[in-house]
Amino acid sequence: MKSYTTFKRQLLKDRPIKEAYKKLGPEFELIQLIIEKRLEQGLTQAALARKLGTKQSAISRLERGGYNPSLTFLRRLAKALDTELRVSLS
Repeated sequence: MKSYTTFKRQLLKDRPIKEAYKKLGPEFELIQLIIEKRLEQGLTQAALARKLGTKQSAISRLERGGYNPSLTFLRRLAKALDTELRVSLS
């Protein structure tokens, strides 16, 4: 399996994808962090979903950017990934 970083680097070689990525920077940064934490812990989407009490399809939608999670969901996600949720505005 390719690492997320390798896959991302390959995708960003495509100009239209790179431009879309720049426009959606914060969303992609959050998604990247979630995927990286999940993979670091050796969790599949299904395993993470079980820890959250949700379905694998919900994790898939989240990681594809097709789901706008609530702050409550992000708190639960952070707990399931044994991480700390920090939100900031700058």
